[in-house]
Amino acid sequence: MSNGTPVNLDPTIPAPMTNVAEYGFEGRFDEWAEDARLFEYSKAANPIGSGHAPQVPIVQFGPETYVDQPTGVVPLDLSNELGVSDGAATSPALLANFVSIRAGEQIATSPNATSQLYYVLYGRGFAAINGHLVKWEKGDFLTLPAGSQSVLYADAEAAIYWVHDEPLLRYLGVDATRPKFRPTKFRRADAVAKLEHIASRPGANDKSRVSVLLANANQEQTLTITHVLWAMFGVLPAGQVQRPHRHQSVALDLILDAPLSGCYTLLGTRLDERGEIVDPIRVDWQAGGAFTTPPGMWHAHYNETDTPAHLIPVQDAGLQTYLRSLDIKFTQRRDLVAG
Repeated sequence: MSNGTPVNLDPTIPAPMTNVAEYGFEGRFDEWAEDARLFEYSKAANPIGSGHAPQVPIVQFGPETYVDQPTGVVPLDLSNELGVSDGAATSPALLANFVSIRAGEQIATSPNATSQLYYVLYGRGFAAINGHLVKWEKGDFLTLPAGSQSVLYADAEAAIYWVHDEPLLRYLGVDATRPKFRPTKFRRADAVAKLEHIASRPGANDKSRVSVLLANANQEQTLTITHVLWAMFGVLPAGQVQRPHRHQSVALDLILDAPLSGCYTLLGTRLDERGEIVDPIRVDWQAGGAFTTPPGMWHAHYNETDTPAHLIPVQDAGLQTYLRSLDIKFTQRRDLVAG
C-alpha cells in the first residue's frame, strides 16, 4: 500500500495514466527504452568466458622503451587488447608508464587518478607537488593522492616507473577530487634495510615470499600502499623457486635486476596433482623491464642462477582487498631448483 492506493504488481494490468499537467509539466513521456537489453541468463552470465570482455594478455615491455630516450612519458598501453576505447590502459584499472627525464629537464603530470605511485629506476632530482618540494633518488617510492599537480625536475638523467588508476576512473565516469591519503615517500635506504633484515632471518627462504609490503598508515583495513594500489619490494634468492600462486588483481611486474638468463616466471591456468603449472607460458626476466600477470592465473618465479634478483609488482589489490574479492591462493610445494 502507498498513501492508501494499492500498488499494481501485475505488469499485464496497465497502471492509471498520470495527468502530468496537474503537477505543472507539459509535453509527452519519454520512453528511454532504446538501450534496454534482455538476455537469457546463460547467454550473458560469463562475458569474459564468451569473449565479450577480453582477457588481460601477458605482455612484456623492455627497457629499450625508455633508456637513452628524450624526456617524455611512455605508456605501457594495452587498450586495444583490453577493448578499452577511452584512453591508454595496461590493465582494466591501471596504467603503467616509463618516464624519462634528461638531466636539467622537467616533466609535468596531473592524471585524473585517486592514486599514483612513482618508483625511481635511476637518477635523482626533486618534485614540486601542489606547492611543496620533495627530493627523490634511485630506489625511492613516492605515492600521491587525488588532485596532485606535479612537476618532476631531474638533476641527473633519470627514469621512473609510474603507475596510476586513471583507467578505473574513466570507466566509472568520475573525477578524483578527494584525497584519501597524504603524499608519502618511501626512502630507498629504509626499504632496502627492511628487505635485508627479512631475508637474513632463519627460515626466510621457506616462506612464500621474501619481500617487503609497502603500506600507508591511512589504509588500516587493506594494509596497502594506497586504498587502490598494492606494491611489494621483493627478492628472488639465488637457486630458489617462489611457489605457484594466484590472485584476482592484475599484477604489473617491474624487474629491477636479474641475470641475463636463468630468472623467469611460468604462468598458466591449471595445476597438476603435484602443484606444478600445466602447459605454462614462460616470461624471462629482463632487468629494467616489466610484464603483466593476468588475474586468476597461476604463476611461479624461478631463479636458476647464483645471483639474487629483485622485483616490484604493483597491483590494484588495495581495491580488490577492500571489495573482499582478491582471493589470493598459494600451492603448498616448497622446493629448491634442481642442480
